[in-house]
Amino acid sequence: MNTIKAAVSWAIALWSSYVFLGSLPYKFNGAAEPLHIFGTLGKWMSEVLSDTIGQLFTEYGAYIVGGFELITALVLLSPIVFWSQREKLHCIGGLMSAMVMGGAIFFHLFTPLGWVVKWQENGQLHTDSGLANAALSILILGIVMVLLNGKTR
Repeated sequence: MNTIKAAVSWAIALWSSYVFLGSLPYKFNGAAEPLHIFGTLGKWMSEVLSDTIGQLFTEYGAYIVGGFELITALVLLSPIVFWSQREKLHCIGGLMSAMVMGGAIFFHLFTPLGWVVKWQENGQLHTDSGLANAALSILILGIVMVLLNGKTR
């Protein structure tokens, strides 16, 4: 049973890390989609919270979220080096994954961003629901990781 649990945990860790690490070049290099996403959220935050918070999120949100995703991926993959701590690190990484993707789901559902993100690039309209779908999968799988690897005593 422990072997199956570990294999499932590793599969979730690899999928989550793949999604987190795969998005970093877009977040850190000013691609059109993240610019639209964090600009939309920043504008919404300006209206709901304050202009300062909205402006800061527009300018730095992609870096902050990307940095947290990078740290989360490193925690999820760190049992490669710290093998004896796999359960603990996968539990922590699962919790981190669920937290960051819980935030993403909130923004997709309760702000003007929407589940299907629409943005313009070079005069062409693009739509994407893959981001929200991946966020939902990682939110659920992060919770599964916590349940698989957390202490039951």
